[in-house]
Amino acid sequence: MKSVITTVISAADAAGRFPTASDLESVQGNIQRASARLEAAEKLAGNYEAVVKEAGDACFAKYAYLKNAGEAGDSQEKINKCYRDVDHYMRLINYCLVVGGTGPVDEWGIAGAREVYRTLNLPTASYVAAFAFARNRLCCPRDMSAQAGVEYAAYLDYVINALS
Repeated sequence: MKSVITTVISAADAAGRFPTASDLESVQGNIQRASARLEAAEKLAGNYEAVVKEAGDACFAKYAYLKNAGEAGDSQEKINKCYRDVDHYMRLINYCLVVGGTGPVDEWGIAGAREVYRTLNLPTASYVAAFAFARNRLCCPRDMSAQAGVEYAAYLDYVINALS
């Protein structure tokens, strides 16, 4: 799984060298932010059901037409699948927070997602709206410390940008 540490080691190995001072600074920065990332992961895990529900609700509030006949959320089963997808991405964001890199989202969430959603007539903008809501709803220190919030928001932004 890709993380800052595995990326640095892989690049150094591919070049047949030891990690450079710059490489080690990247790893050190990643390690220094680990406690904030783990706090964010813990807070998200402890409240993920509410986060997923609120994000999904925001998606359907912004794109109410999705519940019209022939659209992506025209049945309860399809609506549940949308919430399931939001849940899936939130778990991947949690894994990214633990790992300290985008590997989980890249490997299990982003690769091919836009094409799949397009094929299934699922607008990615609705998912973007859900994740933007989750990011914008974040309140520090109510939900987590400021640094943990920065880490959490960064991965939400990563998913938002990948799906945009």
